[in-house]
Amino acid sequence: MLDAAVQHEVERRRKSKARKGIAVSDEDIDQFADSAIALTDRESYEQEDAQYNRSLKQLFRELDLGFPIREVDRSFLANFDFGRCLAVVVIGQDGLVANAAKYVGDLPVIGVNPDPARYDGLLLPFQVREARAAMQRVINQRARYAKITLAEVNTITGQRMLAFNDFFVGCRSHASARYMLDANGTREAQSSSGVLISTGAGATGWMSSVFNMAAGVSRFVSGNDVPALSIARDERKLMWAVREPFVSRHSSAQNVMGILHEQDELVLGSQMPTQGVIFSDGVEDDFIEFNSGNIATFSVSQQQVKLVVG
Repeated sequence: MLDAAVQHEVERRRKSKARKGIAVSDEDIDQFADSAIALTDRESYEQEDAQYNRSLKQLFRELDLGFPIREVDRSFLANFDFGRCLAVVVIGQDGLVANAAKYVGDLPVIGVNPDPARYDGLLLPFQVREARAAMQRVINQRARYAKITLAEVNTITGQRMLAFNDFFVGCRSHASARYMLDANGTREAQSSSGVLISTGAGATGWMSSVFNMAAGVSRFVSGNDVPALSIARDERKLMWAVREPFVSRHSSAQNVMGILHEQDELVLGSQMPTQGVIFSDGVEDDFIEFNSGNIATFSVSQQQVKLVVG
């Protein structure tokens, strides 16, 4: 794909010169190609891929402790049976830990950073060379864990989904999401760009954009900032916010943000005939249909992530 992009850009520049009556030499073509390669950042992708493969090979050697090792691609996480596993080792970016953690139950999760020079690794406390010792501590029941709170949604159609960072409820297209929102018994018909329900782990992610927008509007209107709320990753609570609520004859915006404590529920009833969805952690392909007649209840999940930290 990157090669095709480079070729397309070279041809575009050649035609642009030709339309202006400017002759193009072989040296010019080479310069066009060098510029296009820089624009696509192909070299960086190649280096990142090479580093990941080196780290993966080393990780398999580090984890050779006499137990069977099964490699699972991220696309199969939702369908893989983790029931006979001792632990789950995730090598990749932080987002992969978030996606994997939802499917592993109460198994220990060991996050391994394959490329510390590129990845911050907030959920990847171990480098490849440290994975063996981390796994041994898990096996010998001497590991230290950080418990991370998950969010959960259940629908009246019998579907259940977990979120490590956040849920999004809205419309697949750019049309407004329409729904009835019930928070602690206060009901309100709303039309908006969607609803975010965030864990403490996700409070600095997508949810932070809500506070960024609110702070910017507040500074423009009054000169004052709106402080952002934060939740610790292990706190048994969630935060929810309505994105860009619209007020009309049929919708209002009195109840657009709140905190869900462990026994609280946020209930949404879809009023979208089609295109309504619920997905977690930005994975749009793995979603629950949320069309008219469906009701979804969001809450703090009893399931927690056991992230190995030492």
